[in-house]
Amino acid sequence: MKTKLDETNLAIIKALRNGRASFRDIAADLGLSEVTVRTRAARLIEDGVLDICGQVDVEKLPGHTLALVAIKLRSPDLVGEGEVFSHLRGVVSVAVLTGRHDLILTVLLNEEFGLLDFYTNEFSKCHDRVSSIETFIVYKGFSLKVPYIL
Repeated sequence: MKTKLDETNLAIIKALRNGRASFRDIAADLGLSEVTVRTRAARLIEDGVLDICGQVDVEKLPGHTLALVAIKLRSPDLVGEGEVFSHLRGVVSVAVLTGRHDLILTVLLNEEFGLLDFYTNEFSKCHDRVSSIETFIVYKGFSLKVPYIL
């Protein structure tokens, strides 16, 4: 990571939680120039620290749901395997875990791409890498928003 996460950068990141805030407004609120905010935000994005994207509340999208898929791997290469799973259709994110599971996938599903489709058409590509899985369907989320990827 090239960008230092100083107090100014963290303040800009916090201000950008409201994706509709302009750089001009953020600059005024923080007592900075608009150019400074724009330049720092661009660097944070370039360095992969920050991503500005629309996120959805899945509960408000008819016919959509989230599944969490906990995976115990055969391989000790958790990071490498996580990268492989991150490219499957519907996978919003992958995290490497401690505990009885090695990875947890957040999977976005809808009426045209359901859980059975995910397991049959996507997960099956990687099933030989897996020792065991456990699936959780999210019935209610709090502050749980994801990018729309389907």
